[in-house]
Amino acid sequence: MKRRDFLLATALLAPAIRNASAQQPAPKKRLAAIGVVKVEDQRIGRDPLSTIFIQELQRLGYVEGENLIVDRWQYHVGRRDEIAREVVETKPDVIACVGTPMALSLRAATTTIPIVANTGDPIQFGLVSNLARPGGNVTGVSVDAGAEVWAKRLELLSNAVPKLRNVVFVATEGTWASPIGQLVREAAQKLGISLVEGAVSKPYGEAEYRSTFSSLQRGQLDGLVLSDQGPAHIPQKTLLVQLIQQMRLPAIYPYTMFAEAGGLMSYASDIKANIQRQVAQIVEIFHGANPGDIPYSQPVRFELVVNLKTAKELGIDMPPELVAGAATVIE
Repeated sequence: MKRRDFLLATALLAPAIRNASAQQPAPKKRLAAIGVVKVEDQRIGRDPLSTIFIQELQRLGYVEGENLIVDRWQYHVGRRDEIAREVVETKPDVIACVGTPMALSLRAATTTIPIVANTGDPIQFGLVSNLARPGGNVTGVSVDAGAEVWAKRLELLSNAVPKLRNVVFVATEGTWASPIGQLVREAAQKLGISLVEGAVSKPYGEAEYRSTFSSLQRGQLDGLVLSDQGPAHIPQKTLLVQLIQQMRLPAIYPYTMFAEAGGLMSYASDIKANIQRQVAQIVEIFHGANPGDIPYSQPVRFELVVNLKTAKELGIDMPPELVAGAATVIE
């Protein structure tokens, strides 16, 4: 081929080469998701919270199998550090997780892979030092807004049970001595309520919950507050509500799903909005944002849900003003 013909052919082919290059699909993003339910249930239609998570990813333009790969893990209390190492070894673009302990294990395993967590108060537990600018590789959303929320939960329970004096705080072991335990005790003291510990031991399975409740003295208690440790409590939701109902204890919960499952009342942030915000943060990072520059989100709105059916079963006459102030009333 003559040089002139070669140059002409190259010039004619150049647009086609550029078009072919432009049509190459962008690399798929890889997301590691650590949930509290079984891996097979972390899909649309299998678990309500997982459904919200995946659907929000789709709404924001990331569809599994098209431009997104999702690697799923199940949270296990006794394997947090091991899970963290396994996840980091897969080198995902972003890691999503639930629970402060899991987030702490992940942060210890990597300082470079972005972590977007759904946790308790990230300041109290040393996950980040600043909500507005977390720094490092961790950001996320919190279900806890501090002492005021715990005081409000106790106040609402005392409004429902005017002679409330002795309340058990059911939480995972170690919580009593933690900053959260201190906040709840201080809130109870201000309301003149005697608070006792109901510690659930590892691995937080059915046997451990049954053991905790069998040790409680029903005659010495007139109320119960459940901690907001979702990774431990949510998988045992049905059992927890049943055990509390069997003791005929009026209780307030930190998640709406417990009142919907038969619990007396809940005072909770909008869990759907929390998940949607977490997904929005993941997408920001997919688009190139630095997790340390993304504010750690805290809920600003909490809603009361009252289950009047359960109240009737417990013989509690809910004050009309309490019912009127509820966002949702279950009849």
